[in-house]
Amino acid sequence: MHTKTFSHRKKMCLAAAAWSLCATVLTATAIAADGPDRGSAYTSKLQLGTANPGGGYYTMGSEYANIFEKRIDIPDLRVSAIQTSGSVDNLAKISRGEIELGLAQATTAKLVLSGEGKYKNVNTEPVGLLGCLEPYALHAFTLADTGIRSIGDLKGKRVAIGAPGSANQLASKALMSAYGLSDGDYQAFSEASDSARQRLRDGNLDAIFDVQPVPFPGLQELESAKGGVRLLSIEPQQLQSLLAHSDFSPYTIAAGSYGFAKEPVQTVSDWSCLFASKAKVSPKLAYELTRTLYEHAGDLTLPAKQAIDVNTAIPPNLNLRLHPGAEQYFKDKGIIKD
Repeated sequence: MHTKTFSHRKKMCLAAAAWSLCATVLTATAIAADGPDRGSAYTSKLQLGTANPGGGYYTMGSEYANIFEKRIDIPDLRVSAIQTSGSVDNLAKISRGEIELGLAQATTAKLVLSGEGKYKNVNTEPVGLLGCLEPYALHAFTLADTGIRSIGDLKGKRVAIGAPGSANQLASKALMSAYGLSDGDYQAFSEASDSARQRLRDGNLDAIFDVQPVPFPGLQELESAKGGVRLLSIEPQQLQSLLAHSDFSPYTIAAGSYGFAKEPVQTVSDWSCLFASKAKVSPKLAYELTRTLYEHAGDLTLPAKQAIDVNTAIPPNLNLRLHPGAEQYFKDKGIIKD
């Protein structure tokens, strides 16, 4: 609570000489500010925004929703994973008070939360980071029978760049820009992960950009169903250009990560992170959510459980605002020094 507001209410009570009423007002105010419900703003009924089915976020969000309910001892806690369009959509929904939790890529979050450009009218104040989980790699892939052997070959081609409101779109356009290709130089399809792979199988797309964990089950399924999948590396010159104009990190998809990938593939990565509403998720609950993210990552059935580490929870140099509850957890763990 703000001291100024507290003092003002106290003076009103004194002026009325109604000490019993004053005590009641002050007690109620303190409970509203610091108690579990913060009046009626804080809630234990949480919706967790993921992405479209077929991608890593949808599965991870669903699993963590169940882990939160199982592992957090807070009465009436309910966490429901819901389908969304992905990173940008989740951050916007949190800012508007439509959902309480949402997964998003770190570099996308930095851009959205900056409040600059097309995001200047987005109220990002309610959005706070709980922590980052694992690196997601930008997969650029096609089928062997398309004849496409490099990203530079995509000029004039039909390319799936991700659903509207997803981190995929931002990464896809940044990558194409590094190759000197802008809107109109290729046919961009705003397709979600599942539908894009189906269109590629049917011959209605030439290539797909998809930011996903490694290994990505959807890519393995595509190879099993169609065969002849080819991952495309980012060439050194374009890689340097992309890194110079973004917050991505260089990433190598190791040889053997996929049965069809016999050689290492050079690409970029970004951190997948979980964000929460500072207006609707109390510091106490945020603390428990953050603790559970890291201390019970082993409950996941996903390979991500091997990568999730509290020591990499806060990406350096991105300056993402923490939820107060998460900040306290990281201080208690010694990740943040007072």
